[in-house]
Amino acid sequence: MRAAIAVLAGDGIGPEVITEGLRCLEAIGSLFGHGFTLTELAFGGDAIERYGDPLPEATLSACRAADAVLLGAIGGPKWSAPDARVRPEAGLLRLRKELGTFANLRPVKVLPALADASTLKREVIEGVDLIFVRELTGGIYFGEKHRDAERASDLCTYSAIEIERIVRVAARLARGRRRKLTSIDKSNVLETSRLWREVSARVIAREFPDVSLEHMLVDAAAMHLIRRPRDFDVLVTENMFGDILTDEASMLAGSLGLLPSASLGAGKSGIYEPIHGSAPDIAGRGIANPYGTILSVALLLRYSLELPSEADTLERAVSAALAAGARTVDIASPAERAVTTEEAGAAVLSRLERRG
Repeated sequence: MRAAIAVLAGDGIGPEVITEGLRCLEAIGSLFGHGFTLTELAFGGDAIERYGDPLPEATLSACRAADAVLLGAIGGPKWSAPDARVRPEAGLLRLRKELGTFANLRPVKVLPALADASTLKREVIEGVDLIFVRELTGGIYFGEKHRDAERASDLCTYSAIEIERIVRVAARLARGRRRKLTSIDKSNVLETSRLWREVSARVIAREFPDVSLEHMLVDAAAMHLIRRPRDFDVLVTENMFGDILTDEASMLAGSLGLLPSASLGAGKSGIYEPIHGSAPDIAGRGIANPYGTILSVALLLRYSLELPSEADTLERAVSAALAAGARTVDIASPAERAVTTEEAGAAVLSRLERRG
């Protein structure tokens, strides 16, 4: 097959980890006989510097036309001042909205070779294999905002339709796994969460009677993710709760740098990115963890290009590289030599080459 990929390297360590992701994507193409047309585009802080806009129209048009979007990371202190006129994050929010990618999938799986990379006890995290489904285009991030010298407000709104569609995505995933869905809200306080709980219960009862639904308050979920993470299978929640909880869940796997994500809409196209930020403090030092980006490429292969065997092959290569000790500084033990960003990518490539 031939596929068009829009590449948004972004800021900080974004270009470094994207380079390794693209090397692995091209290796998969060579191995399985696929071709990829890669178009590199300005985005985030880089685009602000060049065009005064974090999401230039040319970038947005190319993303709309592509089969998938691969994103590195955006942001940094240069654009984060309280009085900044425009921020890189505004480009990301607009891109998600314009592409209609309302469902953010964030899998968290503890690999046996990395059970010691987490700060939690091995017996707590061994066997963890869960996936978050975060609603991505509604809630407080997109609500009406107001600020003056003395007061500020951010409006959180959700419609039944928005809740229904994200719950359906999560329930379909649960059907293919352990048929267990946890819906996370704050219904003891928030009206949006009360609607969320009512609608999610209705959708599961009517459309997915074979899926077990558990409701959980967000503060309890935050506790139980650390206390008993193996009990979770698929978790669905609103935008801000999902943003916070998935960063917490990344510590189960050992590092933010390990986790990929896929942002999907009604069609096949999607936005694929590691969940970490731009990490400007380590940019240019060659020590960033590229595994989250490489695993995001695997999600791109699976969901947008519908190439599950290729995705499985890439994920196994990452697991093999980590099992062989190719660990960047964020997951290496004090006694180990940490590999560079490029060496981590090369370790994955060598496993792909051996398969070929």
